[in-house]
Amino acid sequence: MPTNTGSDIFGVITFVVIAVVALAAIAVIVIGMRLKRQRIAGEKELIARREAAHVDAVEVDPDAPVEAASEPTAREPAKPAPVAAPAAKPTPPVAVAPVVASPAPAAASIEGDITQLKGLGPKLAATLAELGYTRLDQIAALTPDQAADLDAKLGNFQGRMARDRWIEQAKLLVVGDRAAYEAEFGKLG
Repeated sequence: MPTNTGSDIFGVITFVVIAVVALAAIAVIVIGMRLKRQRIAGEKELIARREAAHVDAVEVDPDAPVEAASEPTAREPAKPAPVAAPAAKPTPPVAVAPVVASPAPAAASIEGDITQLKGLGPKLAATLAELGYTRLDQIAALTPDQAADLDAKLGNFQGRMARDRWIEQAKLLVVGDRAAYEAEFGKLG
């Protein structure tokens, strides 16, 4: 009696392939579950850091005077200009019109330089300067509508403002909260 060894081998190969695919599917599911747990833990940590930094509680008064920084000497590093304290009474947001960029004096403080923001390089800084935004306080004072208008004008860089959270970064830098900034966004350059 002849045996049908060809169909027996095909059956074994089919079984092995199905078993390998099933094991791969299980592995993908397990890895996905681990990644989801890590993502959820990271989101919880981010929320806790935001609450600790009180980013939402920071208000910037665009009309407040800012004192000029003192000239650095050879032995002493540049001192940032003091920033006016937020008003005790919350004030409604004030619309800030873009200011035409003018050349900055040589002794300008780096504290107001928008290139300190993570995700904002020289090309994007030049684009923002063309639109009249050259200082951190201007970015920090943007209302959601103004931010949306500005973002729409960024061309290839559209979406970077929200993704890199420029307004939150600028608010922390304007009030001088370096520790909260570095806890949220990493070391300052």
